[in-house]
Amino acid sequence: MSGKGLATGGSEWTSTGPYQRDLESAFRQAQELAKDDHGFPGRDVVDLWEDDDWREYILTGGTSSVLDFYDLIDAGSGDDFAMMRPLTEDEVRDWAPEGRPTREQWVAALRTWVPSFPGRGSGRCTILYREGEPAEIGYWGCAADWRGNRSTPVGTLSPSGV
Repeated sequence: MSGKGLATGGSEWTSTGPYQRDLESAFRQAQELAKDDHGFPGRDVVDLWEDDDWREYILTGGTSSVLDFYDLIDAGSGDDFAMMRPLTEDEVRDWAPEGRPTREQWVAALRTWVPSFPGRGSGRCTILYREGEPAEIGYWGCAADWRGNRSTPVGTLSPSGV
């Protein structure tokens, strides 16, 4: 599943990827499965984020996909630019009271803005269940798209932060 919308200053998007017990591994697999190299062929995501041209590309539009994010951070962390954050258990229970959301619940929740889309350059993910078992990971986010509103010079963006 994938979808795109438009938010002030950035494109909102959704997608799903394969489930793995380790969310970091699932996130990296989803990045590897991204079909379009966006003009940067033959490079893994870590190499891409070391490239000034890639960071410029992300800041001025991005891919509207999991490729817009350098790493997966802890669910309890605050939002960081270019980082994917899993939902906390409480955030999941806001829209899936049993704590085991299905794809259908996730899609319905996103249509009602619960859970909300994060701000520009941020992403979210959660495990989605089928028949009570983990089945896939739901990803959603908002591209950075800093065109005309760049407060962070491209040269200062690095994998260690902004």
